[in-house]
Amino acid sequence: MCRLAAYLGPAIALEDIIIAPPHSLIMQSKAALEAKLTVNGDGFGIAWYGTRPDPGLYKNILPAWSDGNLLNLCQHIVSPLFLAHVRASTGGGTSQANCHPFTYENWAFMHNGQTGGFTAMRRPLEACLPDPLYALRRGSTDSELLFLLLLSHGLATDPQAACQSVLQLLTETARQLGVVALLRQTCVFSDGRHLYCYRYASDGRCPSLYVSRQFVPGGLVVASEPLDGPSAHWAEVAPNQLVRLDLSADAALGPCAA
Repeated sequence: MCRLAAYLGPAIALEDIIIAPPHSLIMQSKAALEAKLTVNGDGFGIAWYGTRPDPGLYKNILPAWSDGNLLNLCQHIVSPLFLAHVRASTGGGTSQANCHPFTYENWAFMHNGQTGGFTAMRRPLEACLPDPLYALRRGSTDSELLFLLLLSHGLATDPQAACQSVLQLLTETARQLGVVALLRQTCVFSDGRHLYCYRYASDGRCPSLYVSRQFVPGGLVVASEPLDGPSAHWAEVAPNQLVRLDLSADAALGPCAA
């Protein structure tokens, strides 16, 4: 399983989330505490928003802790909204195209989890994409395909309906193929203004995700594991619903379950 973190609030250096905390994303890439795999060394990526509507993006196949460029960028990039991901592959080779986050126009998306039976499901699911979105497929992961499917189901206009529709598509495709529909999904994504996240698992074992409004004064942080260890100011994101996170208040947009 992968580890991820995201931030929304007053502009801060990326290192304040990714590097500096005692259980930062870099530390989680080497010693995760709430994941099936302790080490997440199959690449990493960061997406950040600045003066343009589309996010900047940097990805590499190196383990996050060994890339000096990442450390330098995190010290110098200041942003009010960014997403970061360290990968432990459950399918798909170690390549830059398979590293998260994935971006399209103003959207950035990252995923932690797995899709049981994906080898059998991949071709029929890819066939559901309209040609313009299929042409954007660069890697081989279920995560990238999930993002493209969400876009094709109206992510830009109704994120909750898109998430619900794609979960149902995955379940129905698995049923038609006679494979076990084992879906474990924790997704965090952004349109450049808000953070969205949802957790869903067909067997009830959702990958972990927490949110804190106190870790950074005036901002909010989402992370697979608390960045300063277990404490009262981290709340677990509820499963089976899409949540939109804003600085003023959170909004549960609706159910996300197959």
